[in-house]
Amino acid sequence: MLQNAYIPYRGYWSTPFVKWQGSFANLHPLEFAAQIARRALDERRIPPETFTALYFGMTVPAKGSFYAAPWVAGLIGAQGITGPTFSQACATSARVIGSAAYELEAGHSPDPVILCLTADRTSNGPHILYPNPLAPGGRGEAEDWVWDNFNCDPFAGLSMIETAENVARESGISTAEQHQAVLIRYAQYRQALENEAAFHRRYMVTPIEVNPTGRKVIATVEDDEGVFPTTAEGLARLKPVLPDGTVTYGGQTYPADGNAGLIVTTKEKARELSADSGVAIRIIAFAEGRAEKGFMPKANLPAVHNVLQRAGLDLKDIHAIKTHNPFAVNDCYLSRALGIPIEGMNNYGSSLIWGHPQGPTGMRLVIELIEELVLLGGGYGLFTGCAAGDTAAALVVQVGDDKK
Repeated sequence: MLQNAYIPYRGYWSTPFVKWQGSFANLHPLEFAAQIARRALDERRIPPETFTALYFGMTVPAKGSFYAAPWVAGLIGAQGITGPTFSQACATSARVIGSAAYELEAGHSPDPVILCLTADRTSNGPHILYPNPLAPGGRGEAEDWVWDNFNCDPFAGLSMIETAENVARESGISTAEQHQAVLIRYAQYRQALENEAAFHRRYMVTPIEVNPTGRKVIATVEDDEGVFPTTAEGLARLKPVLPDGTVTYGGQTYPADGNAGLIVTTKEKARELSADSGVAIRIIAFAEGRAEKGFMPKANLPAVHNVLQRAGLDLKDIHAIKTHNPFAVNDCYLSRALGIPIEGMNNYGSSLIWGHPQGPTGMRLVIELIEELVLLGGGYGLFTGCAAGDTAAALVVQVGDDKK
């Protein structure tokens, strides 16, 4: 169990998530993340000089991202700091937050304040040529970073959707069961849009004027873009993507673009930076898990068991759960395995509905988890999400009363 890592209340933010090839498609992901971070910090009256390090997470390379964390630190006006850059597929956000928490736990500096940023643009991903001087004519080997890696895990030899089909087949999860889960998830997301999207306004940086050239605003993004209206009738018309499969296009998420940020620091500094010093948010534990080869959606289960063990908690102690669910199969399997109903997870939305920009996905889910716990009056929250390579990561956070 971690003891010393805290998150200031409202010391976090996220852009809306935009379906790939949408309004954010031509924004440089690192420059965009820095722009949003500067705006969010200004709104929170937190000067860049506050930070002692920047932990940056991304999964899709962009021009200049060799310099990632120190470049972004400079762009936000914190030229005196640096830090690592993390890339762990869909587990990137959890790894960034967990690593920052371990840094606090280690006590290497007297008053650490770590800015955690995650950003990705799946749109217009890089097309890479790897030299191969031994090939006929010295011809290189090409890779489309986003598309090729979605479609083949080089170890398992399967696409992402094939891992979902493996779990559906083994566990007897039908298309109808998946579609029912999607309808529930869509209804939960609609709750976040009530009262002029009041839940999103608790953390989301909006509106965003899109100006990729610096000369003309081409779009204004008010909230998530690309969410498809979901009905039982519409889902019933969809056929499985793969022959003899169960997963339809309605039962899976879509690539997206966006970024998110979160501050990890000491209890005292979190109180100072908080929008409400009476709300204490502590990171309790971080853990990972791995499923058998080719069964990625199952990896959430060992990750959950591992993080609860580290936290010294039981599932009955958890007040809210958020999952990264690239496939409805993920939640169907996890709800069965944990013995909780589908509707017992992912209030206010999840990546199945609002998309998956890779690196920032988990951070937005953790942010939403915190805000849900605040609305509940406090308690323990669990995040878990599967990732490439049949892996998963999980976090436990606690929201409590710090007025005493």
